[in-house]
Amino acid sequence: MFISKTTAQDRSFGMGIMLGEPTGISAKLWTSSTTAFDFGVGLSIGGDRIGVANVYYNGDSRVHLHLDYLLHAFNAVGSTDEYPIYYGMGVRFNTGGGYYNSLAVRFVLGLAWMPHDTPIDMFIEFVPSLQLTSEPAFAMDSAVGLRYYF
Repeated sequence: MFISKTTAQDRSFGMGIMLGEPTGISAKLWTSSTTAFDFGVGLSIGGDRIGVANVYYNGDSRVHLHLDYLLHAFNAVGSTDEYPIYYGMGVRFNTGGGYYNSLAVRFVLGLAWMPHDTPIDMFIEFVPSLQLTSEPAFAMDSAVGLRYYF
């Protein structure tokens, strides 16, 4: 199957903003026509833990770093523009707000819009995570964003 590359993929590296949980800087590095690494650094405001009991967690803002490996399905949404559905796994590091340098395993699911002949992509993603703390718990991150490709 032939997958045409968009301008964003031709340029391989993009950087921009993401808004949500977390809010900050997002970067993406394409490693092939269907795979990429996604990086993020930002601030998380409020809580994201689900079903945590008896764990000190004050809900203050915290620093959020993540790294994901993503696979893209370009033929999932039919259109003249590229709308790949992407999925993958990664890791997250949080500190502050009761997290105290904790790690989580991330499970990424998202949808991107990559217009032809334009070096941008826009995305929305939902990321359930398994927080690796003294009492492991599930968490949820989600963001919308825009990246420009250099």
